[in-house]
Amino acid sequence: MTPVIADKKIVLFDGVCNLCNASVQFILRQDQQEQFLFGSLQGNAGQAYLKKYQLPASSFNSFMLVEGDRLYTKSGAALRMLKHLGGAWSLLYGFIIVPRPLRDAVYNFIARKRYAWFGKRDACWLPSPELKKRFLD
Repeated sequence: MTPVIADKKIVLFDGVCNLCNASVQFILRQDQQEQFLFGSLQGNAGQAYLKKYQLPASSFNSFMLVEGDRLYTKSGAALRMLKHLGGAWSLLYGFIIVPRPLRDAVYNFIARKRYAWFGKRDACWLPSPELKKRFLD
């Protein structure tokens, strides 16, 4: 069963990807309202969300954002996350006008190269004790 967290947005990410982990750390620094919670796609919560949205259990090539009962993936998820961060970051949401197939083609290219360009960890990044409350498992 997937966790239901009222008024929180759930960021699901590849826990062994260095780029993904850097993205999570960026969001943690920028998210002053603590509106985002996080779960690695390899973890129990991530696997539950993959099952809920009928996605393959080994589908770790997309940044995912869950808002309420709605799942956003790839460029749509990244742009919505930036919009919710507010400030100057929300201006990047303007790229939503670019047709999704084009946005996602760029996203897919980066996703395919991310391990080669940024590396891969042997295990998921572990948050500090003060950040642990922001992680689902």
